[in-house]
Amino acid sequence: MAVGVGIDSGGGKQYEGRVTPFVIATCLVAATGGLIFGYDIGISGGVTSMDEFLMKFFPSVYAKEKNPIGHESQYCKFENHLLTLFTSSLYLAALVASFFSAATTRKLGRKASMTVGGLVFLVGAILNGAAMNVWMLIIGRILLGVGIGYANQSVPVYLSEMAPAKIRGALNIGFQMAITIGIFAANLVNYGTAQMKENGWRVSLGLAAVPALIMTVGALFLPDTPNSLIERGMKEEAREMLQKIRGTTEVDAEYDDLVEASEVSKLVENPWKTIMEPRYRPQLVITALIPFFQQLTGINVIMFYAPVLFKTLGFGDDAALMSAVVSGLVNVFATVVSVFTVDRFGRRALFLEGGIQMFVCQIATGALIASVFGVSGDGAFSKEKGNLALALICIYVAAFAWSWGPLGWLVPSEIHPLETRSAGQSMNVSVNMFFTFVIGQLFLSMLCHLKFGLFFFFGGWVLVMTVFVYFFIPETKNVPIEEMNRVWKSHWFCGKYIPDDAPGLANPHHNNNA
Repeated sequence: MAVGVGIDSGGGKQYEGRVTPFVIATCLVAATGGLIFGYDIGISGGVTSMDEFLMKFFPSVYAKEKNPIGHESQYCKFENHLLTLFTSSLYLAALVASFFSAATTRKLGRKASMTVGGLVFLVGAILNGAAMNVWMLIIGRILLGVGIGYANQSVPVYLSEMAPAKIRGALNIGFQMAITIGIFAANLVNYGTAQMKENGWRVSLGLAAVPALIMTVGALFLPDTPNSLIERGMKEEAREMLQKIRGTTEVDAEYDDLVEASEVSKLVENPWKTIMEPRYRPQLVITALIPFFQQLTGINVIMFYAPVLFKTLGFGDDAALMSAVVSGLVNVFATVVSVFTVDRFGRRALFLEGGIQMFVCQIATGALIASVFGVSGDGAFSKEKGNLALALICIYVAAFAWSWGPLGWLVPSEIHPLETRSAGQSMNVSVNMFFTFVIGQLFLSMLCHLKFGLFFFFGGWVLVMTVFVYFFIPETKNVPIEEMNRVWKSHWFCGKYIPDDAPGLANPHHNNNA
């Protein structure tokens, strides 16, 4: 049984097949890998704003926050490097793990990496929920980071390889959708556990085991992708899987392209050395810059420090947590928008519109905070200005959720040829995690020293990345993943790096209509 939608790849080849319920189901299950990342992003800020948690692990921060006669400005009351290490240590671990996961993904398959990631994250969640001291917390965070490194490296590649070109964007964004659902669920959990008289933080941290179990059990039942099966020499299994996910036995054209890509891939002994060659320069640069820019949108300032940020801006404890819930809900619904628009309007349109919207909101938020707190940090939001600040942040979150949020994972996962795909996705994850670590570690200090200027800082970077997208990122919608070299070859700047004999360029007129 198949849904009656032909696979039309726009300007590239058209392969036989339909969008089958099987491929949609497998992609939805795989996308749950985003739950562990999202839950962690959402849970961290809520836990670090809970008084019981601060009293047990960070008493100096608690004393500073509660001191009514202190001279600490609103901007600086949460500044503590050990507190930020609790949040950001995970991302450094994910960075390191992403390099090991590249080898696992290439040699054992995408499914194996997802399973390993889920299991390690599960152990970290249990350790965090049972933590007795701050170092036990941080070790648990490191294990969570290893799990996220494996999941974030393998899931986007899995989705891009399983999905037909026609809806690759929508299915790949399932990963970002799972991240946003994880964030929203974590915000709700934090709001509920904050009402508990004791051990609320343990419940919040320990419940990370739930998305870990969902991902791990789901991965056990997933098939591997045809690309991965061919890469590991299982060609007959790959053909059968391709027939199953495309809903037809007429898969020769797509199968031949996958085999050709695999043969080229087998000539590559060291993917990390290969990806540095000039012919892969466009993919290398964009794979490094997209996650770099994604973190400099400032989104993680909002997401994993949202309750802390709202408390800093004068919201009460419950109001801060509920404001985080509201922004998390906006994040989910705005990501749905990208699912239905990314394959219709394209990646570039969402990048550009989202960038402009984020820029305006960052500047407006910075100006609003400046008008209330000034440079001194003394002041408080009126109800009207507090609601305006929340509205601006929600509009900003919506812009990110239908642009740089999902596209930051989608575009790097779909632009690489098979021989550098695992290495390329590992680079995407490692750059993302490194700058998430840097921003996470420095944010509270930056807020203390840059004050409202922090929002202008991120706004300036959003302007830079929007200009970069306009000039240097080509449109990749509806292009089969093994034909992506054709996109690069036709680009005004990147084309000079792509040799004429690159895979996917040899038979430009080969065309099988669905």
